[in-house]
Amino acid sequence: MSDELLNLRNNIDRLDEEILERLAERARNAQRIGEIKQGNLYRPEREAQVLRRLGERNPGPLPDTAVQRVFREIMSACLALEQPLKVAYLGPAGTFSEGASRKHFGAAPLFQPLATIDDVFRAVEAGNVDYGVVPVENSTEGAVGRTLDLLLANPLRICGEVKLRIHQHLLSQADGMGAAKRLYSHAQSLAQCHEWLNRNLASLPRVPVESNAEAARLAAEDPESCAIASEAAAELYGLNILAANIEDDPNNTTRFLVIGHHDAGPSGKDKTSLVCSATNRPGAMHALLEPLARHGVSMTKLQSRPARSGLWEYVFYIDIEGHQEDVPVGQALKELNDKAAFVKVLGSYPVAVI
Repeated sequence: MSDELLNLRNNIDRLDEEILERLAERARNAQRIGEIKQGNLYRPEREAQVLRRLGERNPGPLPDTAVQRVFREIMSACLALEQPLKVAYLGPAGTFSEGASRKHFGAAPLFQPLATIDDVFRAVEAGNVDYGVVPVENSTEGAVGRTLDLLLANPLRICGEVKLRIHQHLLSQADGMGAAKRLYSHAQSLAQCHEWLNRNLASLPRVPVESNAEAARLAAEDPESCAIASEAAAELYGLNILAANIEDDPNNTTRFLVIGHHDAGPSGKDKTSLVCSATNRPGAMHALLEPLARHGVSMTKLQSRPARSGLWEYVFYIDIEGHQEDVPVGQALKELNDKAAFVKVLGSYPVAVI
């Protein structure tokens, strides 16, 4: 072994020991904060600020995303020293919802997969878990209607968001596609891979199931089948990846919401979600949007959804830049309350960092 290589390895060992000492010091400080606060220690706005600051100050050569992921896990482990968070997600294990939950909270929480989006909302509302993670929209397939309906009907608040790049894989027990007689997958994944399937497996019957993880489980039990699911599902159920990244849109992304009993405080780069309805008169929609424009508040999303109150009546889900405690946003929301037939602020929360 050369002297240079030996010196480099010795330097790495020394740095590892220094990092370990600093981690222990950080954990002790986090514990002390917990003793002082004696309440909810998870503050999404504080975590977002830390991750953004580290990304801005990163000297390299590690990319910002790698640094932020490492520190996400450090914060997750420090928070768990007091009491691990309980987080529910749309299951079963191996779904993209689980991937989004772990991306946002790190590995330390106690994760609970539940069968439906309704079950996630109920678990959080009942206090059985601290937070829930639910899908709200996909970049190619649009909004998840059930999540929107439950946000309207439920008192829970949005306190975070996660954006997850969705890579779909063709999985099977077999080593090739020729033996498959059926394909299992969630309906949205079938739609996201529609063109690839038409080119490569046009004659294979497609069987929609509740989730991609369930599709992988069925494929693990059925040697004459294949499934579309995630890499995590392939590992969980011991399946081969016959074809990787078969989604039609390479930028395919799903946005998830973190729901809980509290808002997040201002982080400096936030988003506010609300739902409202307009009175049934000419110019009503313009009246809803005019306060936002006048106060310089940028709208990033406008989604209509049928209301439960009557035929051909709609509510409008709106995302705007900024926190409701920001002066321009607060003024715009106050005027919107005066003009709209109904307004409900669903939450203000940090824009997804990584």
